[in-house]
Amino acid sequence: MSAITTTTSQRFANKTVLVTGGSSGIGLAAARAFANEGARVVITGRDEATLQAAREQLGGAALVLRNDASDLGQARALASLLSDQGLRLDAVFINAGMARFAGLADVDEALWDATFGANVKGAFFQIQALAPLLNKGASIVLNGSINARIGMPNSSVYAASKAALISLAKTLSAELLPRGVRVNVVSPGPVHTPLYGKLGMDETTLASVAAEIQSQVPLGRFGTSAEIASTVLHLAAPESAFIVGTEIIADGGMSQL
Repeated sequence: MSAITTTTSQRFANKTVLVTGGSSGIGLAAARAFANEGARVVITGRDEATLQAAREQLGGAALVLRNDASDLGQARALASLLSDQGLRLDAVFINAGMARFAGLADVDEALWDATFGANVKGAFFQIQALAPLLNKGASIVLNGSINARIGMPNSSVYAASKAALISLAKTLSAELLPRGVRVNVVSPGPVHTPLYGKLGMDETTLASVAAEIQSQVPLGRFGTSAEIASTVLHLAAPESAFIVGTEIIADGGMSQL
């Protein structure tokens, strides 16, 4: 795919934006949308192949870094690298995370620790490390999930980790507001992303689960990464300056109707 092209809207001209987990799915869609609107984009990811593919899509102006969001040392190293390059941040999309579904009897400590390590611990300490680099008026957007709002079987650990992020949006907003920094959450419903291929299910089971989920969406379809990205950009832009410590749900009505 060729590098991105600019659009007439330039809400993020002369702004620097970081997207963690930005090499595929919602993260990549958001990174492309930010870049299309003039931002200098920094993305992180763990897989070298997907990072390279993302680099080709985003073009040479993007800074593409291999980084494990669940590793505290790497979180701090990322902040140090950005600081050493003289970069300060106007928006951060904390998108990196993991999803593994299992029933109550099948959840072990390793699954719990990996999920909370990536989705909560990693997010918290990444924000902590980046806080000194945030410009006044900066916006942090956390990628939540409607699983925190619905009682989907086998999603207990994942849902609990996303519920923790929703809480963090409130408490961290209260702490960072004196510095002019807002924190909010976008909570997607079912979206076509590579994440669905990483749930640990075989193809038959995955297809069955996807069909069952889709039947529960009033709009009758999965969402797209671009649709979620548009909400991320709204929360990151000055136009949403009066939205603080809250959650926007984008789920085709699944948790609402």
